[in-house]
Amino acid sequence: MNFKNKIAVVTGGAKGIGKTIADEFQKSGASVCLIDKLPNDYFQGDIAEEQVLSAFANKVISEYGRINYLINNALPITKGINECTFDEFNYALQVGVTAPFYLAKLFQPYFTHGASIINISSSRNRMSQPQTESYTAAKGGISALTHAMAVSLAGKVRVNSM
Repeated sequence: MNFKNKIAVVTGGAKGIGKTIADEFQKSGASVCLIDKLPNDYFQGDIAEEQVLSAFANKVISEYGRINYLINNALPITKGINECTFDEFNYALQVGVTAPFYLAKLFQPYFTHGASIINISSSRNRMSQPQTESYTAAKGGISALTHAMAVSLAGKVRVNSM
């Protein structure tokens, strides 16, 4: 596929699945804007923080003025009921649900017609393992958010999860 002149935003893009997604977009000609807590070539920051999301979105918009693809890939923490604190559980939801929502909100006026949001979910949203409540809740949340955003953004932005 040819993604020349397309702008792809990838969260959690410094390693793993996110890095592979970012690399494939780049190989196909897209300009890739990634954000990760780990060092990378575009933007380093914690997407659980509102001011980080705002600064990242401002950078992307000031440099490109539009968005074609938003890939919400950043991984929430995986801790279970025996060890997960209140703050850790909320952090998992911030990374896994709040940040994807807020990035879509920040980028909404800048999505090109036919743009696409892809939310990386997991079968854990319906088939849990012991001691994974924080991750499972975040993945269940992103699945529900995907459906709601698909309805709200219908006709302008396709919203899917995988």
